[in-house]
Amino acid sequence: MFDDEPADALGRIDRWEEAIRRRAEQAQALARRTEGLSATARSRDRLVEVTVGREGQIEDLRLAEGIRHQPAATTAREILATLRLAKADLVRQFDEATAATVGVDTETGRALMQSVRNRLGPVDDQQPADPSGGQ
Repeated sequence: MFDDEPADALGRIDRWEEAIRRRAEQAQALARRTEGLSATARSRDRLVEVTVGREGQIEDLRLAEGIRHQPAATTAREILATLRLAKADLVRQFDEATAATVGVDTETGRALMQSVRNRLGPVDDQQPADPSGGQ
């Protein structure tokens, strides 16, 4: 089945071990970089600010007093739009961390980025909000 010399086989095993070690180090680096990720976005009118955590969960929601002067339906739309923008920023941050560690062109990188998008749901960064969180 194998016509290789034992030295060739040992060399292949050494390369596999090195590749596995390198991938493990990259995965650990990615985990460290993404551990505390969060994103904050603010609506363009600066009445709504949403912060999401690493998993896309709302960690903070701030509504300015001026929110009282608009219909509840408008407020609800602004909260959801700002939430989507914060999630889009979170995806961008995760993509950057992936590129810097495991690489976006690797099978692992593509799988991780798709997993994040699936977990966070569809994100649309074209919403009327300020991704800087107004800072």
